[in-house]
Amino acid sequence: MKKQLFLVVSIMLALGFSSCSKKMGELPQDLFKVTPNPLEVKGGKIDAKVDGKFPEKYFNKNAEIAVTPVLKYNGTETRGTTKVFQGESVTGNNQVISNKEGGNFSVASTFNYVPEMAKSELYLDFAVKVKGKEAPAIPQVKVADGAIATAELASASAGEIAPAITPDKFQRIIKETQEADIKFLIQQTTLRNSETKSQEIKDLTTAVKDAKNTENKEVSSLNIIGYASPDGPLALNRNLAERRLDVTASYLNSELKKMKANVAIGKDFTPEDWEGFKKLMEESNIQDKQLILRVLSMYSDPEQREREIKNISSAYTVIADEILPQLRRSRMQLTVDVIGKSDEEITQLAKNNPSSLSADELLYAATLTNDLTEKAVIYQRVINNYSNDARGYNNLGMVRYYQGNIDEALSNFTKAARIASDDASINYNLGLVALEKGELDKAEQYFGKSAGANADLNQALGTLYVAKGDYSKAKTTFGSTASNNAALMQILNGDYNAARRTLSAVSNPDATTSYLGAVIGARTNDRNTVYNNLRAAIAKDKSFAAKAISDIEFAKFMADETFMSIVK
Repeated sequence: MKKQLFLVVSIMLALGFSSCSKKMGELPQDLFKVTPNPLEVKGGKIDAKVDGKFPEKYFNKNAEIAVTPVLKYNGTETRGTTKVFQGESVTGNNQVISNKEGGNFSVASTFNYVPEMAKSELYLDFAVKVKGKEAPAIPQVKVADGAIATAELASASAGEIAPAITPDKFQRIIKETQEADIKFLIQQTTLRNSETKSQEIKDLTTAVKDAKNTENKEVSSLNIIGYASPDGPLALNRNLAERRLDVTASYLNSELKKMKANVAIGKDFTPEDWEGFKKLMEESNIQDKQLILRVLSMYSDPEQREREIKNISSAYTVIADEILPQLRRSRMQLTVDVIGKSDEEITQLAKNNPSSLSADELLYAATLTNDLTEKAVIYQRVINNYSNDARGYNNLGMVRYYQGNIDEALSNFTKAARIASDDASINYNLGLVALEKGELDKAEQYFGKSAGANADLNQALGTLYVAKGDYSKAKTTFGSTASNNAALMQILNGDYNAARRTLSAVSNPDATTSYLGAVIGARTNDRNTVYNNLRAAIAKDKSFAAKAISDIEFAKFMADETFMSIVK
């Protein structure tokens, strides 16, 4: 009896599942809409939202259906986020689908992009349970093709964005300046021995003699300015300033003649030295200083200034004793050019005796060659001789970045940052490496510390925003930049005319420039533009042939004989 009952129950269950399977069979593709379709890579991810419908009298009242988007590519698949729906008789918290009326539903997933996904298909997978037990699955339904990966053409490579050099401070000619004053008594123009024998005068004449006798030095200029203090009549002060200038020039010419130095003297005078007066007042502790400075700012007429200051009787006595005597003078100003090593000398010493050069001279030597291998050797010598100078590490990292060796570049940038963590150019370069490696948040942090870097920060930031999928911010950041990355941003924003103009203005067009031109042609149904640009891209870089044949941008050209002849 028990065996018969078990047999009856088994048959009923089997019939029940059979009935379920029959009623919940394959769903037609036209019940589903995917946004976007085809799928698109944005910010390194593929977002897919599927809106679907279960038809009337389809959904078993006792069933639960787990719907999972599945992206299939290159013989493998990635499963997305599962969402469960339930029939009217099921106890649970999932969306209920009516058996009689059917019901609309939505599922959404985000897939982390890998290059193989460029040629992929999106399916919906349906796992079924009836009364809590597994039931035959509903056949998978293909709902979209994918994915457009054009955004992945954004590049931080050295061919697109230049890394930043930390520059040398080498100067071929260094200007050394020196000044000396000769003071005069009130209303007098006589040179006093105490003044001509001062240490200032001795130092200045010694500097002239040293410039005359030193091979890499020469006097650039020697000027004298005669002054009078701003008290007394203007005509008197003018005469005093001119006479003080003349007697000082006569004395200095005599000294130059003794040392046989042929130096031309420039001459000028200032009748009333109000600027000198103001400077000395600002530096003084004189009572009513601020009141006197206010007078200078309120009045421009010299006579009125003098009257107003003399009215401040308590201060004027101190001014007469401490300030005005310092303004009765002549000033000698000497500039000597110290001429550094020639480019030829620096180049030879960098090769044969690098330790004889300063860090700045060695860094400068690297700028005298365009050969990256030679630059790397010189920067390594900077590191060997000046290991605490971050510039050697950063600039060697820059060379490795240009050479495409990102890991070595990162190693050197990191060493540079240990020495100079706040350096804008070093942080910029670390940001480029992070961007190239797809570490977008880290790149943004480094770029945030890169203000003032010796590089095009807007180009790097614009590329970062493209990589993050923020095309609006990228547009603002790029501005009028003419680069592949800027044109890519315009393509992604659908501004194809602007993208054409940008590509035509790229200073060093490469394979990517041409490939982007082909994408514009495909999106605007211009076959000749597609063909011509693809030919150019593949001629420059054969890898673009394989990329084009799997690129959904060119899906409608795949059956075209001309297209296939270009990419094969």
